[in-house]
Amino acid sequence: MGILNRVHITAILDHGSSYIIIPKISKNLIMLSISIPGLKIKLLKRKWSFFLLLSIMVSILCVFITSFHPQKLHAQEPSKQSALIAHRWQYASFPVDNFQRYTSGFGYRIHPVTGRRSFHNGLDIAAPLGSYVHNWWGGTVVSLSDHTSCGTSIQIRSGNWTHLYCHLMGTVESSNGRSYLIDRHGGIQLWQGAEIASGEIIGRIGLTGRTTGPHLHWTLKHNGKYIDPALVLQEMFAQQN
Repeated sequence: MGILNRVHITAILDHGSSYIIIPKISKNLIMLSISIPGLKIKLLKRKWSFFLLLSIMVSILCVFITSFHPQKLHAQEPSKQSALIAHRWQYASFPVDNFQRYTSGFGYRIHPVTGRRSFHNGLDIAAPLGSYVHNWWGGTVVSLSDHTSCGTSIQIRSGNWTHLYCHLMGTVESSNGRSYLIDRHGGIQLWQGAEIASGEIIGRIGLTGRTTGPHLHWTLKHNGKYIDPALVLQEMFAQQN
């Protein structure tokens, strides 16, 4: 049908109403009802082009937009905690000096001593006998032991994380009701309850417990659940390099 012969434009702007546009189209009539807060206008024109109609609509909308003052919103600044989470691994330390290779990963395996399929809850890291072992993350020494298959071992808690280091040199002794790990040849003495910084020397690679060669058996738990240490190391290296 093309452009309509007669175009009636009625713009009603009532105070206090919300912004609504309702087009009504009949054979020879286009009616637009427009409500914008704070204005009241009535326009009636005939024989205007359809494009002029659109221009008038745009002009009215511009007046509304420039007169409207929305509540100013303030973006929340990233917290210091968020920044630390984004770079949470940059202060972590690889636990072994003189690294040679990874000898056994996290998950089910055939145990090298028993020959049975069993779950391996950590990562085995081979290094020459006597190589120093470093604390992965700053925390508190919560347990020392030398009478299990883990051999001479240290457990450290860092917030929701706990990390265990097995097959170290030395023994666990006590004095005045307090336990401590002593490695006299390595010059290491570590007390239970001590605060240990990331990267600090905590022991040496040994052959204590049930083992087939010098290595560190390293386990990680988060909120009591075992975590694959290899995944953590990948994140560490990605952020530190």
